[in-house]
Amino acid sequence: MSVPTEMRAKVITAGSLSSHVYSLAGPHTRSAGPVFVLLHGIGMSHRYYRRLQTLLAGHGDTHSIDLPGFGAAAKPDRQISVAEYAAVIAGTLETLGTGPVVVVGHSMGTQFATELAVLHPDLVSHVVLIGPVVDSARRSVLRQSLRLGLDSLMESPSGNAIVFTDYVRSGLRWYLTELPVMMSYDLEERLSQVLQPVLVARGSRDPVAPRSWCRKLSAIARHGRFVEIPGEPHIVQHGAAARMAADILALIHT
Repeated sequence: MSVPTEMRAKVITAGSLSSHVYSLAGPHTRSAGPVFVLLHGIGMSHRYYRRLQTLLAGHGDTHSIDLPGFGAAAKPDRQISVAEYAAVIAGTLETLGTGPVVVVGHSMGTQFATELAVLHPDLVSHVVLIGPVVDSARRSVLRQSLRLGLDSLMESPSGNAIVFTDYVRSGLRWYLTELPVMMSYDLEERLSQVLQPVLVARGSRDPVAPRSWCRKLSAIARHGRFVEIPGEPHIVQHGAAARMAADILALIHT
């Protein structure tokens, strides 16, 4: 998949941690449009958001972030908590001067998005959680590993190519460093503190984020809604980018 020629990349350092930010400018209009910020899951990068980012850029500025340790970003020398990632994202947004954003997280990125909304509510207007983790009824590394393996059998060749090459770039050491952070994060408790409108989305074939778990999360959110995209596995924002973009736009225009 080629990189859009107008995409701009920059490195932004917040504290001692650096992120790589990949930005597409939205349409030039007299009134300010929404700003979308895309946060990847564990082991991943901005690359599996490229289709969705291109579509959202038709409506507003978009920023897809490679967080510290992932994608092209440098690896920290210690484990980073979800709250620390949220602080890095907040510092990055302040550097970009975005104002309140529509924050979109996938998989572990839903934890980053939720924590950002809780700790820095002034920076977030809406929250989108795609394929959230970790289901409280299946909170074990073995179960998560088996479900990720099952998901790989259902993803498209292009989706798997991005996943596997990003995992190689991230490396096993950093993946295992951050895995306990992902597994221990209480998404249900933190989501109950989110004041912004929340969209919880999943593909109907996603074994990682079951329907019952996603419905539970949408009910926990104070202003939550749930959508399910038929026929799609875990990385639904890649396989059904147009539908995912439409659901995000419906959230912010309600």
